[in-house]
Amino acid sequence: MLAVAAAVLLLSLASVSCSVPLACEDLLQPLGQPHLRGLEGRRTMVAGSISHLPFMELLRSRDSATAEFSNNGDESSIFFRRSGRSNGNCYYASYNVTLEGSSFTLDDHNITTTFVHTSCHDCILLKFDVESGKRQHFYLFSKRRQLEEMEIEEFRAQAKCLNIPPPVVMDPTKELCPEQHTTNQKEDKTEGESSSVCG
Repeated sequence: MLAVAAAVLLLSLASVSCSVPLACEDLLQPLGQPHLRGLEGRRTMVAGSISHLPFMELLRSRDSATAEFSNNGDESSIFFRRSGRSNGNCYYASYNVTLEGSSFTLDDHNITTTFVHTSCHDCILLKFDVESGKRQHFYLFSKRRQLEEMEIEEFRAQAKCLNIPPPVVMDPTKELCPEQHTTNQKEDKTEGESSSVCG
């Protein structure tokens, strides 16, 4: 009987130790190619993290940020627009991007963007790998300004799996930038360089 109990204990410990990396694999699982209709619309950043600490400080000072996807009539490409508000000023950028499975690339900035799985029903979770992964930006956008604590906790766990700083949770009372739909928009340079994305 003692031998059976010991065997059960060893098996349970083995399963726990094996589940730790699997949990991160599950948490960071890329989506399949998203449906354009499901992407469409404007969402507000509710939380974000950046691997580069000086940019994290700039993110902390950000009032708000948005991301918007809209159909451009092509089945494989979409418009991606972003805005950010800091110190009362709004910054905009717009891109025409082509979906490649769960990713798209911002060629002019050497940024690969991946849609990551999230259990939040109205969220889009984006991981930006800048300069072949030298820097990572990780942002959770939602149609709601404030999420349930469980949804934020999931995002915190995902950021931890990426070994990046604990996320900044945005203040839902801060004003958003007005929507702007022209393609000739001012680049956001508040994070130290023009290739910063959404933060």
